Amino acid sequence: MNGQKILYRGGKAEIIEKKSRFIATVERVESEEEALAFISAVKKKYWDATHNCSAFVIGEKQTVQRCSDDGEPSGTAGRPMLDVLLGEKICNVAVVVTRYFGGTLLGTGGLVRAYSKAVQEGLKNSTVIEKKEGYLLKVKTDYNGIGKIQYLLGQRGLEIINSEYTEIVTLETLVPEEKKKKLTEDITEVTSGKAEFLKEDFVWYTFVDGKPIIF
Repeated sequence: MNGQKILYRGGKAEIIEKKSRFIATVERVESEEEALAFISAVKKKYWDATHNCSAFVIGEKQTVQRCSDDGEPSGTAGRPMLDVLLGEKICNVAVVVTRYFGGTLLGTGGLVRAYSKAVQEGLKNSTVIEKKEGYLLKVKTDYNGIGKIQYLLGQRGLEIINSEYTEIVTLETLVPEEKKKKLTEDITEVTSGKAEFLKEDFVWYTFVDGKPIIF
């Protein structure tokens, strides 16, 4: 199954290296325009900083990649920041690392480590999720079949995300793509063909804080 890591909720972190402050601000972005607007806003907020270095990655296949050293020695800030994002395989994310110089030079290696670490800490304080390919299944059954279906879902670690009990029972579940065929076959078997699939929609989905999110 193919998954896709995206930033769901941004975060911030601050580290100190030889009295220099490095403040990482991470934000979800959907386009290059959004990324540039975010970077501009952070620069405005930290207008008195020594540097506001940035990197962003956009697109399902990380097709748009940009970075800036913002006055630091070439290759010591923006590129290492971008490498962290690419290494984590995250898309639709922008990060600005703001530096307030503390009076001690870090050297090229020290700068690379500091900017990389700041991004890593910023991501730790963010929410990164993996979008999965799967199906939203809506099943109709009678009261004799519901317990059997619940048992099958429990065996596979699948959750019922919605249900309705009237004269009959309808329920919805999110199923990883590779499990869908076997699950529908098994539901049909255990209910002796009485279960009816009202919906089999292909979706990208994930769970955040135990709650389903469909994209």
